[in-house]
Amino acid sequence: MWWITASVANALVAVAYLLIALAIVRPLVRAGQLRTNRLGAATAAIFFTCAVHHGAHTLHMVVLPYLGLAEGQGLAMRATYSFPSATWDVISAAVGIYYWTLRRTYGSLMEGAKLFEDMQQRERQALELNDNVLQGLVVAKLALDLDERDKAYRAVETAIASASSMITELLGVQDARSRHSLVRGRAADVSHGDG
Repeated sequence: MWWITASVANALVAVAYLLIALAIVRPLVRAGQLRTNRLGAATAAIFFTCAVHHGAHTLHMVVLPYLGLAEGQGLAMRATYSFPSATWDVISAAVGIYYWTLRRTYGSLMEGAKLFEDMQQRERQALELNDNVLQGLVVAKLALDLDERDKAYRAVETAIASASSMITELLGVQDARSRHSLVRGRAADVSHGDG
């Protein structure tokens, strides 16, 4: 009778995963990113196909035999269920339900299409950071070549402040404990290129 446990678990998995797929797709549609955000669309598709797959198990084992359709298929499928296979379906259902309890805790992270932010935005931010620092260093080098030490100093200070501000904005507000986990593994290479 493990098929009964498996049928209930598969029905729960189907509902939880279908709702997860919808929770991913809706913000992508609202933001107009369903076609451009391939990671988000693919993640939604994974949850949707899993929902259909698990829902089909319940359909074949319970609904169709109840309606007198595909009884042989449904009864055969029921016979294949044992403790281990039913247990995995129960675990899958528990994970789907657990996900929905986490959405309350991490709600602000799950809003909109931000969950699947495009890599283009990250690349754009990295290029902007690089551009600001590089421009500051070029101005500083030119000022040093012209023996304008004050101007060089101001250019370096401006580049450092700009980079610091952008990095802080990218990382967001961090508490002291999480800031320590962002310390570099090794020192920056600031040696002169001629050596």
